[in-house]
Amino acid sequence: MKKVAILLTLALFVFACSDSPSDQSSDAPPPKSMVDSEPVADPKGIGEIKNVELNSPLNQEMVESGKAIYDMKCAACHKLTGQRVVGPGWAGLTAKRAPEWIMNMTLNVEVMLEKDPAARELLKECLVRMPNQNLTTEDARNVLEFMYSNDEAGE
Repeated sequence: MKKVAILLTLALFVFACSDSPSDQSSDAPPPKSMVDSEPVADPKGIGEIKNVELNSPLNQEMVESGKAIYDMKCAACHKLTGQRVVGPGWAGLTAKRAPEWIMNMTLNVEVMLEKDPAARELLKECLVRMPNQNLTTEDARNVLEFMYSNDEAGE
């Protein structure tokens, strides 16, 4: 009797777990994941900067001001070449990132590192959170102008 009960249980288990074509519908959407998908990166980043008007030619006063800010607040962690020190090198940065993203990263670093996928990838690479340098919007714009000048010089 035990053998019959075991066989019946085993048969029910196999039947219940089988992939019967009548149980599946090709029109049914796949089940939703229990985990939210990774957010799609906004090329402008997260923050108050939504549009940046670039200067052509570059404004040399802004470049000089941006260089002074770089020397004082950025040079310890970022090189003007592609070399990574603590943070990534700046060479070619203006070709990789939108000007709005760069400014949002400098002005809104905590939120960018928490929510922006591109910034999160940089954090994984560098392993050190960029500190908030308390730049004003004008300071960040001047640093951006200096970054463009640096990329023009390196071409």
